[in-house]
Amino acid sequence: MTIAHHVFSYSTIGIIYMKNIHILRYDASPLLVVLTLGTLLLAGCNDKSVPVSMAPPEVSAAQVVVNPVTQWDEYSGRIEAIQSVELRPRVSGYLESVNYREGQEVKQGDVLFTIDARNYRAELARANAQLARATSVAAQSRNEARRAKVLVAQHAISTELWEQRNAADKAAQADMMAAQAAVDTAKLNLEWTQVRAPIVGRAGRALVTKGNLVTADGAASVLTTLVSQDKMYAYFDIDENAFLRYTQRARTDLGGNSAKIPVQVGLSNEEGFFHTGEVDFLDNRVERSSGTLRVRAILDNKDRFLTPGLFARVRLQGGHIPDAVLIDNKALLTDQDRKYVYVVDKDGKAQRRDVIPGREAEGLRIIEKGLVAGDRVIIEGYQKVFMPGMPVNAREVPMQGAAALTAAMK
Repeated sequence: MTIAHHVFSYSTIGIIYMKNIHILRYDASPLLVVLTLGTLLLAGCNDKSVPVSMAPPEVSAAQVVVNPVTQWDEYSGRIEAIQSVELRPRVSGYLESVNYREGQEVKQGDVLFTIDARNYRAELARANAQLARATSVAAQSRNEARRAKVLVAQHAISTELWEQRNAADKAAQADMMAAQAAVDTAKLNLEWTQVRAPIVGRAGRALVTKGNLVTADGAASVLTTLVSQDKMYAYFDIDENAFLRYTQRARTDLGGNSAKIPVQVGLSNEEGFFHTGEVDFLDNRVERSSGTLRVRAILDNKDRFLTPGLFARVRLQGGHIPDAVLIDNKALLTDQDRKYVYVVDKDGKAQRRDVIPGREAEGLRIIEKGLVAGDRVIIEGYQKVFMPGMPVNAREVPMQGAAALTAAMK
C-alpha cells in the first residue's frame, strides 16, 4: 500500500505547532491532503536545522543543616494564681472605711476594710466585767472549799457540807473559765472588725463600699478578692499518649521524677516562649470522656507580667535528636500526598528526592527520612526545573535560620 493510500484513508489530519503548544484539526479533501503533505515534505528537505544549546537555569542551593534538636510539644492552657482568696467579713456591721487602693499589691496583715466596732467594744467590756465577777466568786469558793477540808478533818463539820463546798468551788471555777472564753470571743469579734489581708497579693476592686451593711452569716458579703503574684500556675491538658511518653522520658532522663519536666510558656501577644518553669503536678487519672490528663506547671512571676485568666501557649520538651537533618520550609514541595525536594547531585543535575518531614525547630523543618548530611537542596528557582536529571547552575547560599538554630541550641 502506497503513502497516498494511507493519506487518503483519513479525512482528518492534525498539524502541531510546538512553539505555541496548540493542536489544530480540520476536515480536508484527499487532494488537499496530498498538496499539504507535499509542501511539508519540501519544506523539511530545504530546512537546515541548527541545534540550539540552552544554558542551565540558575538556582539557589543550600547544604542541609545537621544539628542536635530539642523537640517540643505545644498545648493550650490558662494562667491561674497559686493562692486566690475571696475576702469576706467575719462579723456583721456597717462598713466604716475602705483602706486600700484598688488593684494595688498588699502585704499579709494589711487592714483593707474597717467595720463599725462600737458594739463589739461594748461586748468586750461586758465580758470583762463578767469575768471579774466570776473570778471573785471562784476565789471565794476556793477558800471555802479549803477551810471545809480542814474542818472536816477535825470533825467540825459534816462530810456532806464539805462535799457541797467542793462542788461549789468547781462550779465557780467553771463559771470563771466560761467568762474568760466570752472575753476571748469578744476580743476576736473586735479584732475582726478590721478585715485584714490573709495573704501577700494583689487586691481587686472593692465590691462593697463605705456605709453598707455587711453580714457574717451563710451569705456573707464578698468584700474583694486577692491573688498571689510571686509565682503562677499554668493548667493544661495532655493526651494519654503524651502522658505515657513523658512518663517514660522521666524514668530514663529525670530519675523517675515526672514532676520536674521543664516547660516554656508564651502569651497570646508573644511570638516566642519567654516564661519558664517546670511541671509540679499530674492529675491522678485520665478523663475517660476526653482521654486527657490535667497537668500543672509552676512559673516564676517576678516581673508581675502573668495574670490569672490569661491564655497560655505551653510547650514541653518531647524529645531530643542528636543529629537532626533540617532544611528551609521553602525547599519543601508537594506532589499530591507526597513531599519532596530537589537535590543538586555531584554532576550539577537536579534530582527529585522524596522526604518525610517532621516538626519545626527554630524556623527550620526537620527531615526524618530522605536526606543526609552533605546534601544540597534547591531553595530558590526550583520552578525552572522541568524534570529530574536536568542540569542546573547552582549558586551556593546559606540555609536561612541555621544561625538562629545554632544559637538556640547553645
